[in-house]
Amino acid sequence: MLTYNDAFLKNFIKEDTYTNFQPLVDTIHEKVQNKELQGSDFLGWYNLEEMIDKDEVKRIIELAKKIRENYEVLLVIGIGGSYLGAKCVIELVKPYFDRMGLEVIFAGNNMSTEYLTDVYRHIQNKRFCINVISKSGTTLEPALAFRLFKDLLQQQDPENFNNHIIATTDANKGLLREQAEANGWETFIIPDNVGGRFSVLTPVGLLPIACAGINIKELLQGAYDVAQGFKTSDLNVNIAYRYAVNRHALYLTGKDTEILVGYEPKISYLGEWWKQLFAESEGKNNLGVFPTSAVFSTDLHSIGQAIQEGKRNLFETVIRVKKFGTKIVVKKDEKNLDKLNYLENKSIQFCNDCALEATIDAHVDGGVPNMLIEIDALNPAHVGALICFFETAVMMGGYLNGTNPFNQPGVEEYKQRMFKLLGKNE
Repeated sequence: MLTYNDAFLKNFIKEDTYTNFQPLVDTIHEKVQNKELQGSDFLGWYNLEEMIDKDEVKRIIELAKKIRENYEVLLVIGIGGSYLGAKCVIELVKPYFDRMGLEVIFAGNNMSTEYLTDVYRHIQNKRFCINVISKSGTTLEPALAFRLFKDLLQQQDPENFNNHIIATTDANKGLLREQAEANGWETFIIPDNVGGRFSVLTPVGLLPIACAGINIKELLQGAYDVAQGFKTSDLNVNIAYRYAVNRHALYLTGKDTEILVGYEPKISYLGEWWKQLFAESEGKNNLGVFPTSAVFSTDLHSIGQAIQEGKRNLFETVIRVKKFGTKIVVKKDEKNLDKLNYLENKSIQFCNDCALEATIDAHVDGGVPNMLIEIDALNPAHVGALICFFETAVMMGGYLNGTNPFNQPGVEEYKQRMFKLLGKNE
C-alpha cells in the first residue's frame, strides 16, 4: 500500500545511523506508549481504534448523504487544521474538474475581501449549508467569515436558518459551543486529545470529506492498516520512524530545508497540509527543518535551477503514485513536425515517471538527498495511509529534536499584536 525508499541517502548519512539512533527511538516509543512525554495528552490520533467511534462515523455518513441530497453547496468555514486536511483529501481523491453533485467550498482561511466577495456572489442564490469548525470560536478569520455567511443564510431562510448550520467544536466550552447550544445547531465534537493539525481523521475532516462523496470508511481503513506497522520501534520495520530518523540525521548535517515533491498537481494540497503538520510540530526553540513543497515537473522550470546548483541545505521527499485509472498513449504522426515520434506508443505516465527518475538522479548527484514514498493510487485508502505515515513520523521527529510536537506557542504572537491593532479589549 505504501512503501518508503531511503536508498538514495547512502552518500549523505553514516552507515551506523540506524544502529546509533535505535536506543533513543526505543526510549521515545516506550514513553509514547506510557504517555510520559510532553504533549502526551494530545495523542488521541495515535490509537485509531480508540479514536474512531463507529456510531459517529455512521452519523457522519448519514448526514453527508442528506446534505448531498438537499443542498448545492457545503461551505466549510475553518483555518489551519480545521480545513487543510479535508481540502487535501478532497483534492487528492476527486477528479480535477468534478462538476457533479454537491460543491464543497472553503472559507474562513483568509481575510481577503475579494475572495469572500466572490464566494458570497457564487452561493447567494444557491441552496447552501455551513459547517463551521473551530475549537474555541475565537479565531478571527473563521469567525469573520461565519458572521458574514450566517447573515446570508438568515436572509435566505429567516425562520429556519439555524437548521442549515453544523458546528464542529469543543464538547463543553468555547464561544462556538455556546452559540451552537443557544441556537440548536447540529454538532460534532473535536476530541480534546487531538490537536488541529492531527484532526483530519476526526469529524473535523471526515464530514466535509464524506460530503464530497469520498468513502471515509476506506480512508480510515487505509490509515488503520498502515498503522499496524508503526506499533514497533524497530527502524527496520517502522518506516514512519525511519523517515523521522533520516530527516533528523540530515538536519544534523546542515540540511535544514525539506521539499515535499509530487509529480501530480493534485499533490499541491497534500503539501499545504504537510507543511502545517511539520512546521507547527517541529519549528520551535530555534530548531527544526523548514518544510516547503513543489509540484514537478512544473516547478523544475522555476525553482529547479536553485535545487540543482543552489545552496546545499536542501533535501527532498518525493511522492510517487504508481497507477492511474486512465492511460494516454502518444500516437505516431506521419509528418512528425514536432519530432515526437520517438515517443510512439509510450504513455504520458511513462514520460512523467522518466522525469521523476531522472530528477532524483540529477538532484542526488548535485548534493541534494532524496527519499521516495510510493503509493499505488490516489484513492481513499492510500491517502489515509499517507496521513497516518506523516503524523506518526512528525511525532517521532519532534521528540528526536527534544521538543513537544503537539503545541504551537509561536502562533499566538501575531494574534496578540493583531488584536491590539484591531482594538480588541477582551
